[in-house]
Amino acid sequence: MKFISIFYGLFLLSVLIIYWNVYLVNLRLWILLIASLVFYASLHIQYIPLLLTLTFINFRIGLEIGNNTSPGKHSQDWRLSNEEWQFAQADWNQRRLKLLGIGVGFNIFILLGFKYLNPLLNLVFNLPTNSPESTIKLVAPLGISFFTFECIAYLIDVYRGAPATSKFIQFATYKLFFAKLISGPITRYHHLAGQFNTLRFPSIDRLAEGLWLIARGAVKKGILADNLGIFVDLCFGNLQRAGSTDLWLATFAYGLQLYLDFNGYVDIARGSALLFGLVLPENFDFPYFSTSIGDFWRRWHITLGDWLRNYLYFPLGGSRRGLIRTCGNLLIVMLVAGIWHGSAWGFIIWGLLHGIALGVHRLTDVISDRFKILTLFWQNPLGIIFAWFLTQIMVFTSWIWFRLPNLQDSSLVIQNLWGHTADQQFAEKVYVEALNITQYQLSYLLAGIALLMSVSYFFNRGMKLEFSWPIKIVFIPLCFYAVWLLAPEGSLPYIYFDF
Repeated sequence: MKFISIFYGLFLLSVLIIYWNVYLVNLRLWILLIASLVFYASLHIQYIPLLLTLTFINFRIGLEIGNNTSPGKHSQDWRLSNEEWQFAQADWNQRRLKLLGIGVGFNIFILLGFKYLNPLLNLVFNLPTNSPESTIKLVAPLGISFFTFECIAYLIDVYRGAPATSKFIQFATYKLFFAKLISGPITRYHHLAGQFNTLRFPSIDRLAEGLWLIARGAVKKGILADNLGIFVDLCFGNLQRAGSTDLWLATFAYGLQLYLDFNGYVDIARGSALLFGLVLPENFDFPYFSTSIGDFWRRWHITLGDWLRNYLYFPLGGSRRGLIRTCGNLLIVMLVAGIWHGSAWGFIIWGLLHGIALGVHRLTDVISDRFKILTLFWQNPLGIIFAWFLTQIMVFTSWIWFRLPNLQDSSLVIQNLWGHTADQQFAEKVYVEALNITQYQLSYLLAGIALLMSVSYFFNRGMKLEFSWPIKIVFIPLCFYAVWLLAPEGSLPYIYFDF
């Protein structure tokens, strides 16, 4: 069941009617859990027992860590000496740390097992990754990366002192909530737990906002991302024939496709959650208007960036241990981000490039702080435009390894970015037969999408303006009608299903 489909609309409406006609909180949670299992069964029914088992194991480990942090059990006994109590306290902390290590290690093992077992076995038996004779074809459950990162965050939060839940239905509903399970955003348990206890039927402006997010997301994904994806697939699927101009257009188109596809899906997820009285965190904040790579990672996939900062970068020491250590920490964090996305070498290179870029940005900040003329340059309009241009060139070119993680393919694109002429047959098949537009018209289309994003950024961030709820209600059916008319038949799969 895809988010952009009549079936999802009927499914969402049916669940909402049942959900809001029940008044007990526990019954609502059961309805959400059952609906989530039905939704996931329509995609990957064979993995439901696994997800339920993983959910229960993490629930129990969290409960064990939480039980050992309750103040009543470990307050100082008057019959113990101060020294004896300190030894008991040390043993208690060690046990909690062991439990945390077991929980985090278990989740990492599950994630890496599904992502890296295939290439590992193929390496052992000396078979290429895409060989039909591969020893095993293990398909990872949809959303496993989001699932395991949320579990790790929950266990660490409980270890740090947040209360562990004793209600399995609440934890299971949080973990398997269909709106966020396969597309994110990565959501902390305690962010949703408080909302479960204060569920209220949404006000008219909340209802309008939820439907508007769904409609807006459908336009981003169904019309813009999927139509861009047709060209991207044609171009990157015929690398030997594509010219330099075609490859630059495809690189730029893929950057837009990835953003609009992911952002559109998250909009639908957040809009669906709002209709159930739940607020999911923002995941994007106009990342392509960032003027530094650090700013980009505060705006792109925000919940992943927050996870990497809170559960990896800060524990490594953050920026507290000198400049060289800071740059090393940034490199490690982005390598982990690359590994999280996939097992191919292209994702590792993508992570390395972003790690190096973050390190260079940190060094540039330090040097600029010492020279006033550099500080003034980065603050004037010319410096801001230059910084934006450098940032986006780095971001968009690094997407090549993300889209083509096979190093042979990505290396060919890099080699052909300059001075390579397209095959005449390529232009005929892509622009005339498949797209029915010229190369110039495609360039204007990409520029038009960028202009629309600029206008949206200007009104939203520059002037702090948004549509009122009555205007949103007017535009909602128009958006759905436009998707019905303009979305390509058999919409392209959600890109982040692969991660």
